[in-house]
Amino acid sequence: MSARVAIQTADFNLAAEIEALRADDKRVGAVCSFIGTVRDRNDGSTISAMELEHYPGMTEKAIEAMIDEAHRRFDILGVRVIHRVGLLQPLDQIMMVAVASINRGQSFQACEFLMDYLKTQAPFWKKESTPKGERWVDARVSDDAALARWGIKAPNA
Repeated sequence: MSARVAIQTADFNLAAEIEALRADDKRVGAVCSFIGTVRDRNDGSTISAMELEHYPGMTEKAIEAMIDEAHRRFDILGVRVIHRVGLLQPLDQIMMVAVASINRGQSFQACEFLMDYLKTQAPFWKKESTPKGERWVDARVSDDAALARWGIKAPNA
């Protein structure tokens, strides 16, 4: 089985990642995945590029802890999280969360939990390029609210 977390500049292939996650495990009855892509607009502004930075080692450790928590909360068999860093353009894939389980309900819930956690807690810094210059992107209030429904309060909320 491949590693649970990858932080990388290179793009990824969803089909290959799902195949590795399943790893010929005959118990897998469901795989739920989420792919995030760079939009060309945010908060009413045109976005020409997005640059993502992270703190190597700390980022992977935080995501690994989040995956451990998902395993405690849900009956899942495996998780794969990929997050890209560096300079990305609109339509580029930014990240992927994939969850394998016996039944679809647990996969859907765990995938949504992991996404809500990633949006607010994972140590990434995002900078957008707009016609008015560059700007840093913060988590939205709606992202904090999504995390709160899992009983987790965002430190910035």
